[in-house]
Amino acid sequence: MTTPAGPAPGTDVPVPVFSVVEDWVAEYFLLMFRRPLGGMYRWCPQWWAHPEAVSRLTALWRSWEAMRLEPATGISDWYGSHLDHHLPILLGPDGPFCQCSKDGHLELPPFPADPVDYDLLDQDDDSAAPPIGPPPGAGDGG
Repeated sequence: MTTPAGPAPGTDVPVPVFSVVEDWVAEYFLLMFRRPLGGMYRWCPQWWAHPEAVSRLTALWRSWEAMRLEPATGISDWYGSHLDHHLPILLGPDGPFCQCSKDGHLELPPFPADPVDYDLLDQDDDSAAPPIGPPPGAGDGG
């Protein structure tokens, strides 16, 4: 599912506590952050089937791995800068789990999108672009 975290070859980087996001979610996130499900909080047992949730949880995990090493205020800063932003979106009634419940997973369809019409974009660019250079008649004494 995710690329394991780890130091690049030849670098002196601390080894992460958790090697993949799945472990961080199971062994840290789910045990640490608990909310009553239903109402304003949503969760899906198949969180790994929601690309947005995987992306946000991976961002939280990677930032946690880095900030846990900061002395004094690292974890506090992680709460304020990362968790407090992502948690309401992840668990919120309009977040990636909005149609799921503790009993099951419901997939949301992606937004509809038409193929890019480059000819139309070229037409729009030509008509919307302001002329380059000084306005006509400027600087000619008139």
